[in-house]
Amino acid sequence: MLDSGRSMASILVVCTGNICRSPIAEGFLRRLLAARNAPIDVGSAGTSGWDGSPAMPESVEAAAERGADISSHQARRLARKMVEDADLAVAMSAEHREGVLWMAQGAEPRTFTLKELVRLLEHLPSADPAADPISALGERVAQAHALRTSGFTGNPHDEDVADPLGLPVEAYRAVAWELEEWCSRLVAGLLGTAARAGLQTAEG
Repeated sequence: MLDSGRSMASILVVCTGNICRSPIAEGFLRRLLAARNAPIDVGSAGTSGWDGSPAMPESVEAAAERGADISSHQARRLARKMVEDADLAVAMSAEHREGVLWMAQGAEPRTFTLKELVRLLEHLPSADPAADPISALGERVAQAHALRTSGFTGNPHDEDVADPLGLPVEAYRAVAWELEEWCSRLVAGLLGTAARAGLQTAEG
Protein backbone atom coordinates (compact mmCIF):
# COMPACT_ATOMS: atom_id res chain seq x y z
CA MET A 1 0.00 0.00 0.00
CA LEU A 2 1.34 3.41 -0.94
CA ASP A 3 1.98 6.01 1.74
CA SER A 4 -0.50 8.87 1.37
CA GLY A 5 2.23 11.15 2.71
CA ARG A 6 4.15 10.78 -0.52
CA SER A 7 3.93 13.65 -3.00
CA MET A 8 3.75 11.52 -6.16
CA ALA A 9 2.94 8.00 -7.32
CA SER A 10 3.89 6.52 -10.68
CA ILE A 11 2.49 4.31 -13.43
CA LEU A 12 4.69 2.67 -16.05
CA VAL A 13 3.15 1.63 -19.39
CA VAL A 14 5.00 -1.07 -21.34
CA CYS A 15 4.88 -2.28 -24.95
CA THR A 16 7.54 -3.49 -27.42
CA GLY A 17 9.23 -0.52 -29.07
CA ASN A 18 7.70 2.32 -27.03
CA ILE A 19 6.78 4.09 -30.25
CA CYS A 20 3.15 3.05 -30.87
CA ARG A 21 0.85 1.71 -28.17
CA SER A 22 2.49 2.71 -24.90
CA PRO A 23 3.06 6.37 -25.86
CA ILE A 24 -0.63 6.67 -26.81
CA ALA A 25 -1.72 5.05 -23.54
CA GLU A 26 0.70 7.24 -21.60
CA GLY A 27 -0.75 10.33 -23.25
CA PHE A 28 -4.32 9.38 -22.41
CA LEU A 29 -3.48 8.47 -18.81
CA ARG A 30 -1.60 11.73 -18.30
CA ARG A 31 -4.58 13.69 -19.62
CA LEU A 32 -7.12 11.79 -17.53
CA LEU A 33 -5.11 12.03 -14.32
CA ALA A 34 -4.36 15.72 -14.86
CA ALA A 35 -8.09 16.37 -15.21
CA ARG A 36 -8.48 14.95 -11.69
CA ASN A 37 -5.43 16.80 -10.33
CA ALA A 38 -4.15 13.40 -9.27
CA PRO A 39 -0.47 13.42 -8.20
CA ILE A 40 0.33 10.35 -10.29
CA ASP A 41 3.10 10.49 -12.89
CA VAL A 42 2.95 8.34 -16.00
CA GLY A 43 5.89 7.07 -18.04
CA SER A 44 6.36 4.40 -20.66
CA ALA A 45 9.04 2.08 -21.99
CA GLY A 46 9.49 -0.79 -24.43
CA THR A 47 10.88 -4.26 -23.91
CA SER A 48 12.82 -3.64 -27.14
CA GLY A 49 12.59 0.13 -27.03
CA TRP A 50 14.83 2.26 -29.21
CA ASP A 51 16.17 4.89 -26.82
CA GLY A 52 15.43 8.40 -28.01
CA SER A 53 13.19 7.44 -30.94
CA PRO A 54 10.07 9.55 -31.45
CA ALA A 55 6.62 8.03 -31.45
CA MET A 56 5.45 6.88 -34.86
CA PRO A 57 3.87 9.79 -36.78
CA GLU A 58 0.66 7.78 -37.05
CA SER A 59 0.60 7.38 -33.26
CA VAL A 60 1.10 11.12 -32.78
CA GLU A 61 -1.71 11.86 -35.25
CA ALA A 62 -4.14 9.33 -33.81
CA ALA A 63 -3.52 10.47 -30.23
CA ALA A 64 -3.86 14.14 -31.17
CA GLU A 65 -7.21 13.46 -32.80
CA ARG A 66 -8.40 12.24 -29.40
CA GLY A 67 -6.90 15.08 -27.37
CA ALA A 68 -3.50 13.71 -26.29
CA ASP A 69 -0.26 15.39 -27.34
CA ILE A 70 2.59 12.87 -27.59
CA SER A 71 4.63 14.81 -30.15
CA SER A 72 7.59 15.22 -27.79
CA HIS A 73 7.74 11.54 -26.80
CA GLN A 74 11.14 9.84 -26.75
CA ALA A 75 11.27 6.06 -26.52
CA ARG A 76 13.05 4.27 -23.68
CA ARG A 77 14.21 0.69 -23.36
CA LEU A 78 12.68 -0.98 -20.32
CA ALA A 79 15.11 -1.26 -17.41
CA ARG A 80 14.76 -3.03 -14.09
CA LYS A 81 14.97 0.21 -12.12
CA MET A 82 11.97 1.60 -14.02
CA VAL A 83 9.93 -1.40 -12.91
CA GLU A 84 11.19 -1.23 -9.34
CA ASP A 85 10.35 2.48 -9.11
CA ALA A 86 6.83 2.12 -10.52
CA ASP A 87 3.83 1.73 -8.24
CA LEU A 88 1.93 0.10 -11.10
CA ALA A 89 3.13 -1.45 -14.36
CA VAL A 90 0.52 -1.62 -17.12
CA ALA A 91 1.40 -3.86 -20.06
CA MET A 92 -0.14 -3.63 -23.51
CA SER A 93 -0.10 -7.43 -23.89
CA ALA A 94 0.47 -10.60 -21.92
CA GLU A 95 3.88 -10.88 -23.57
CA HIS A 96 4.88 -7.50 -22.20
CA ARG A 97 3.61 -8.42 -18.74
CA GLU A 98 5.83 -11.48 -18.81
CA GLY A 99 8.74 -9.34 -20.00
CA VAL A 100 8.32 -7.05 -17.00
CA LEU A 101 8.21 -10.02 -14.63
CA TRP A 102 11.26 -11.63 -16.24
CA MET A 103 13.13 -8.42 -15.47
CA ALA A 104 11.74 -7.91 -11.96
CA GLN A 105 9.94 -10.96 -10.57
CA GLY A 106 9.05 -9.13 -7.37
CA ALA A 107 6.86 -6.73 -9.35
CA GLU A 108 4.20 -9.38 -9.98
CA PRO A 109 1.68 -7.95 -7.44
CA ARG A 110 1.66 -4.62 -9.29
CA THR A 111 2.03 -5.76 -12.90
CA PHE A 112 -0.99 -6.37 -15.13
CA THR A 113 -2.11 -6.04 -18.69
CA LEU A 114 -4.34 -3.02 -19.18
CA LYS A 115 -7.42 -5.08 -19.93
CA GLU A 116 -6.72 -7.55 -17.14
CA LEU A 117 -6.45 -4.80 -14.56
CA VAL A 118 -9.57 -2.99 -15.73
CA ARG A 119 -11.63 -6.17 -15.50
CA LEU A 120 -10.28 -6.93 -12.04
CA LEU A 121 -11.06 -3.41 -10.81
CA GLU A 122 -14.53 -3.44 -12.29
CA HIS A 123 -15.25 -6.72 -10.51
CA LEU A 124 -14.45 -5.04 -7.18
CA PRO A 125 -16.68 -2.58 -5.30
CA SER A 126 -16.41 0.94 -6.70
CA ALA A 127 -13.45 3.06 -5.66
CA ASP A 128 -14.13 6.10 -3.45
CA PRO A 129 -13.54 9.23 -5.60
CA ALA A 130 -12.99 11.27 -2.41
CA ALA A 131 -10.04 9.12 -1.29
CA ASP A 132 -6.46 10.33 -1.47
CA PRO A 133 -5.30 9.37 -5.00
CA ILE A 134 -1.90 8.08 -3.92
CA SER A 135 -3.19 5.76 -1.22
CA ALA A 136 -6.15 4.81 -3.43
CA LEU A 137 -3.81 3.66 -6.19
CA GLY A 138 -1.92 1.36 -3.84
CA GLU A 139 -5.07 -0.02 -2.25
CA ARG A 140 -6.82 -0.70 -5.55
CA VAL A 141 -3.76 -2.39 -7.06
CA ALA A 142 -3.44 -4.59 -3.97
CA GLN A 143 -7.14 -5.49 -4.14
CA ALA A 144 -6.86 -6.32 -7.84
CA HIS A 145 -3.88 -8.58 -7.21
CA ALA A 146 -5.69 -10.32 -4.35
CA LEU A 147 -8.67 -10.93 -6.63
CA ARG A 148 -6.40 -12.28 -9.36
CA THR A 149 -4.68 -14.56 -6.86
CA SER A 150 -8.07 -15.87 -5.72
CA GLY A 151 -8.68 -17.23 -9.21
CA PHE A 152 -10.55 -14.47 -11.04
CA THR A 153 -9.31 -14.59 -14.64
CA GLY A 154 -11.52 -12.05 -16.41
CA ASN A 155 -11.11 -12.76 -20.11
CA PRO A 156 -7.64 -14.24 -20.71
CA HIS A 157 -8.45 -14.63 -24.42
CA ASP A 158 -8.64 -10.84 -24.81
CA GLU A 159 -5.74 -9.31 -22.91
CA ASP A 160 -3.75 -7.73 -25.71
CA VAL A 161 -3.96 -4.39 -27.50
CA ALA A 162 -3.02 -5.07 -31.12
CA ASP A 163 0.25 -3.68 -32.46
CA PRO A 164 -0.44 -1.26 -35.34
CA LEU A 165 3.21 -0.96 -36.41
CA GLY A 166 3.49 -1.18 -40.20
CA LEU A 167 -0.25 -0.78 -40.74
CA PRO A 168 -2.15 2.22 -42.21
CA VAL A 169 -3.09 5.17 -40.03
CA GLU A 170 -6.61 3.76 -39.71
CA ALA A 171 -5.17 0.94 -37.57
CA TYR A 172 -3.53 3.50 -35.27
CA ARG A 173 -6.84 5.34 -34.98
CA ALA A 174 -8.56 2.10 -33.98
CA VAL A 175 -5.89 1.41 -31.36
CA ALA A 176 -6.15 4.98 -30.04
CA TRP A 177 -9.93 4.64 -29.73
CA GLU A 178 -9.52 1.34 -27.87
CA LEU A 179 -6.82 2.70 -25.58
CA GLU A 180 -8.77 5.83 -24.71
CA GLU A 181 -11.74 3.69 -23.65
CA TRP A 182 -9.66 1.28 -21.55
CA CYS A 183 -7.54 4.04 -20.01
CA SER A 184 -10.71 5.92 -19.01
CA ARG A 185 -12.03 2.79 -17.37
CA LEU A 186 -8.68 2.20 -15.67
CA VAL A 187 -8.63 5.65 -14.07
CA ALA A 188 -12.26 5.23 -12.97
CA GLY A 189 -11.43 1.82 -11.54
CA LEU A 190 -8.44 3.15 -9.62
CA LEU A 191 -9.81 6.47 -8.42
CA GLY A 192 -13.58 6.15 -8.68
CA THR A 193 -16.13 8.06 -10.69
CA ALA A 194 -19.49 9.69 -10.04
CA ALA A 195 -21.17 7.83 -12.88
CA ARG A 196 -19.70 4.48 -13.78
CA ALA A 197 -20.60 4.83 -17.46
CA GLY A 198 -19.52 2.17 -19.88
CA LEU A 199 -19.19 -0.61 -17.34
CA GLN A 200 -22.29 -2.48 -18.41
CA THR A 201 -20.51 -4.15 -21.30
CA ALA A 202 -19.65 -7.67 -22.22
CA GLU A 203 -15.94 -7.06 -21.63
CA GLY A 204 -15.68 -9.04 -18.41
